[in-house]
Amino acid sequence: MLKTDICDLFGIEYPIIQGGMAHLATAELAAAVSNAGGLGIIGGGAPEPEWVREQIRLTRERTDKPFGVNIVLIAPKAEQIIDVILEEGAKVVTTGAGNPGPYIPRFKEAGIMVMPVVASVALARRLQRSGVDAFVAEGMESGGETGQLTTMALVPQVVDAVKVPVIAAGGFADGRGMVAALSLGAQGIQMGTRFACSEECVAHPDYKKAIVDASDRSTVLSGQSTGYPLRALENKFTREFMSKESAGIPIEELFQLGVGKMRQGMINGDVEGGTLLAGQISGMIKDIKSVKSIIDGIMAEAEITIKMLNNYTKDN
Repeated sequence: MLKTDICDLFGIEYPIIQGGMAHLATAELAAAVSNAGGLGIIGGGAPEPEWVREQIRLTRERTDKPFGVNIVLIAPKAEQIIDVILEEGAKVVTTGAGNPGPYIPRFKEAGIMVMPVVASVALARRLQRSGVDAFVAEGMESGGETGQLTTMALVPQVVDAVKVPVIAAGGFADGRGMVAALSLGAQGIQMGTRFACSEECVAHPDYKKAIVDASDRSTVLSGQSTGYPLRALENKFTREFMSKESAGIPIEELFQLGVGKMRQGMINGDVEGGTLLAGQISGMIKDIKSVKSIIDGIMAEAEITIKMLNNYTKDN
């Protein structure tokens, strides 16, 4: 059985982490991932603190396995969400858009591990000094907010720069990708888009279908002028947004244009007028199935791939 250091660190069976996707990473999905042997993550990015409390309790009702919570540190109510997590408990917190350093002593005292999401080597080096337990190195192939480096370039550089385990994110959906991540020095993979197309995810069926129908070039990167580039499936809304961005309208107007669009697209199912966050891996996703089937399939394919690679090294 394929196991890495993060399996022991987090108390999980398989080195697969679920991304803390906005609106989609609810108790239903997080518990399903944890029950299937991975690490489920509740998306605590920018909701109400009491929603996060409810989701933690609902997740705990559905699983006795470890799970985590994602925090966007620049969110207006991040401090209150942190208080809720400390009160309710979780195995891990993943963080983005900010420095978790000031909160790490409180998390450690509560027995919670901290795993920031990083898109650059410089950020990883700086955050390591804060005492984090692991990193998610996320390449620009990922859905949602993204950086400027590809996963292939970013992951080995972060691995070389830090002394804690690194999880690779951005462009993973199968066992071949997992083996590639391990060869780059990562201890596992984080997946978002693949889990969005699971039966347990609360996403609207039309959003899931849009991902399944996507090709290799179906996503676009918008918002680069704002400093917060966002990868999503191309649709009427992204074309309108990018047209106005190119025309140079004020950043404040661009931000206002996007308000509520993620829920409109991914939860309400407005596949033309809403935002459909998705990674470049969308073109490889051709079905909607249970979380357990996804994870079991990835692990089985990873084992086959490793055996195949081992055959290449044998003397003929």
